[in-house]
Amino acid sequence: MSVLSCTDLGVAIGSKTILSGVGLSIDVGKVTAIVGPNGAGKSTLLSCLAGLRDPTSGRVLLDAAAMTGMKPRDRARLLAFLPQTPEIAWSVEARTLIELGRTPFTGARGQTGEDRAAVDRAMAAANVEALEHRIVDTLSGGERARVLIARALAGEPEWLLADEPLTGLDPAHQLDAAALFRRLADDGVGVIITLHDLSMAQRLSDRIIVLAEGGVMADAPSATAFTPELLKRAYGVETAIIQGPGGPLIDVVRRA
Repeated sequence: MSVLSCTDLGVAIGSKTILSGVGLSIDVGKVTAIVGPNGAGKSTLLSCLAGLRDPTSGRVLLDAAAMTGMKPRDRARLLAFLPQTPEIAWSVEARTLIELGRTPFTGARGQTGEDRAAVDRAMAAANVEALEHRIVDTLSGGERARVLIARALAGEPEWLLADEPLTGLDPAHQLDAAALFRRLADDGVGVIITLHDLSMAQRLSDRIIVLAEGGVMADAPSATAFTPELLKRAYGVETAIIQGPGGPLIDVVRRA
């Protein structure tokens, strides 16, 4: 079973410590949500786990191999990263953009039938077939977000790391994306996402990691991760946890 882990991970920018002493071990086949207040280091931790940022201290391992020692192409074949504010540099059709997700597998030979089939599967999973020939510049924010999810899936990675992937999606497409992440995990992919929506994090994930005060404040199964006391410490707010028809709802009452 593939494992993504970090040991005593720390990140400092100048004299400011962003993260300190973070130790995690995450298995494939699960949805892991990383939550925390603004500035807690969620995106920083995710980029370290993806091998895109070198920590100031500690190390990140993928199946016992140090992430810093992996060739970018080899890493990209195993792990897909979806940034919070991805840049789209070219005015191209959606399918062309999605095909870039196969780059780690293609070379001078160009795309094969296997590559095209993988792109087709990714487009179907993200429900973007109807957008195939649309120019990405003409897409709405939500449509663009789904196309970028498809690009990440085109490489059929063992791991999908996504930074606020539900941002910009309307409620219906949020539910679709959440269901997609759930299916990927059930199929054996390791899904790690950062979220601001605490109720969605609790409903969607198997495990919740709460970052606050420069480190891990809580790490627990989603059903038990949140308590009013924890949320008060982490976010400085008074909350009530309500059982709704779709699962737990976090009602933020007031500042603590």
